[in-house]
Amino acid sequence: MSDAPIVVEDLTKVYRMGDVEVKALRGVSLTIEAGSFTAIMGASGSGKSTLMNILGCLDRPTSGRYLLDGRDVSRLDVNDLAEMRNRSLGFVFQNFSLLPRTSALENVELPLIYGGAPAKQRHEKAMHALGRVGLGGRADHKPNQLSGGQQQRVAIARALVNSPRILLADEPTGALDSRTSIEIMALIQELGVSGITVILVTHEPDIAAYASRLVVVKDGLIQSDIRQVPEKAELPPADAEGGAS
Repeated sequence: MSDAPIVVEDLTKVYRMGDVEVKALRGVSLTIEAGSFTAIMGASGSGKSTLMNILGCLDRPTSGRYLLDGRDVSRLDVNDLAEMRNRSLGFVFQNFSLLPRTSALENVELPLIYGGAPAKQRHEKAMHALGRVGLGGRADHKPNQLSGGQQQRVAIARALVNSPRILLADEPTGALDSRTSIEIMALIQELGVSGITVILVTHEPDIAAYASRLVVVKDGLIQSDIRQVPEKAELPPADAEGGAS
């Protein structure tokens, strides 16, 4: 058995809209090694988001096999899927998905609350995660008191709080300006160096250039899969705690 955390074999996904079948994935096979940084790129409608949703256990394939940490996801029930997501996966989205009236600390604690962790442990882990993304001094700030870059850092801290092996980032810089995008990509690169397996979905070639592997999806198929020397995301000259706006 492969020790790769993600193994996908001949994956298909068909959506039915009335009498019409939409083939979002047409037979995708992919192995992602532990500790790697992979960018999945494609135009709108290419199938990249469908693939990401399946990798994140948010959707099931129509056919094919998906092994996550050696377990066949298609055989898991709803509760097992939820447990797998909470234990193995961390998610970062384009729109941050933070609760607006809740502090940064409380937002980061959410996955731990769902997992039933006691309050003291939640607080300690959430503070550690915020410190890891350079926002230890902003724990009591609500999202409207934070810049876009800081909000995405809170979202990344929330994704990291359960110490996942895999980080799934869906267009994480899509709502950010260029300077802040570089800052966030520098942070994601640092996470990759620390041993986390990073999978990034993007439609932007300049963002995909920061990954060490580029998988291009078109019409539900992998069009190309190349290893590349990643560009270094150089942090802009700004205070790490304050972040870029």
